[in-house]
Amino acid sequence: MQTLLLNGDDVHENANMGDLVPAIEEAFAAFERGDAQMPPKSYIDLPQYNGDFRSMPAYMDAGDWDAAGIKWVNVHPDNDDRFDLPTVMGTMVYSSPETAFPLAVMDGTELTMKRTGAAAAVATDHLAVEDATSLGIVGAGVQSYTQLEAISTVRDIREVVVSDLDEERVARFLDAFEDEFDVRAGSVEEAAACDVLSTVTPVESPIVPREAVGEHTHINAMGADAEGKHELADEVLLDSKLVIDDHEQTTHSGEINVPYGAGTLTDEDIYGAIGEIVVGEKAGRTAEDGITVFDSTGLAIQDVAAAHVVYEHADENDNGYEFDLLGLAGRGRNER
Repeated sequence: MQTLLLNGDDVHENANMGDLVPAIEEAFAAFERGDAQMPPKSYIDLPQYNGDFRSMPAYMDAGDWDAAGIKWVNVHPDNDDRFDLPTVMGTMVYSSPETAFPLAVMDGTELTMKRTGAAAAVATDHLAVEDATSLGIVGAGVQSYTQLEAISTVRDIREVVVSDLDEERVARFLDAFEDEFDVRAGSVEEAAACDVLSTVTPVESPIVPREAVGEHTHINAMGADAEGKHELADEVLLDSKLVIDDHEQTTHSGEINVPYGAGTLTDEDIYGAIGEIVVGEKAGRTAEDGITVFDSTGLAIQDVAAAHVVYEHADENDNGYEFDLLGLAGRGRNER
């Protein structure tokens, strides 16, 4: 038996959004049905290195397939300046639920970007107006690319407005997509007026004002992943149909964490979880809806669902590097 080693390029090549978005939707459904196990994210704080580790294990059963694994990820803000390394690095161990054999070890950083885009696409599919053709993106970092790649699989996106204080980032984004979309740089207000808006910034003071948001805009609030982060004005959240991925995570570290902690926003202001909409327990967008917001913190079940897609395609395409991690060669062990 061989374990498959997949680097970032391998993950990128095998995480086709046409397959990934439905897999993430199935993960939300499994979570809502109770067909998933997802212990709370655990932290190891390393103040002496100005960093931390986070572990995210999960198992999910989609019916036709199941998946298990764990993502080990860090946040070390000094890495870039001191060691010429990324601030965030992730490693995903994808295992067989039946035997526990480690089927693959793959780059978790690329995997995270892909599944985050796919999660936004699932929410957009259920909450955006059917005829949405414009997408605004606030923040032109690495996450912005997968937002467009994924959302364009569920809506006929033609016009894209990207806003970022870093002009070089914006220029790179425009170069990447100018042959596929009518893409241009714009202000936060111009981006917020689009049919769909994705915010992917690390800010702690809201940058999207209520008056800028379109009357029927759907917003994917993707940037907040830690306590204190907050991209949208409180009035946007309070005036919207507000959907979350997980109550514990969003109230602690999602877009709503600041107003929730202050009591400005309460459970009564939360419409429901995306899983409830996916399985049909609650309605997605209705004719009466105005602004809709999806507060996404990212769930470990999304990682294992994405790893399943990547592994299956990599195996089919003969990608990656096979190695005998457990030293079982010649022992007659069979796995799949």
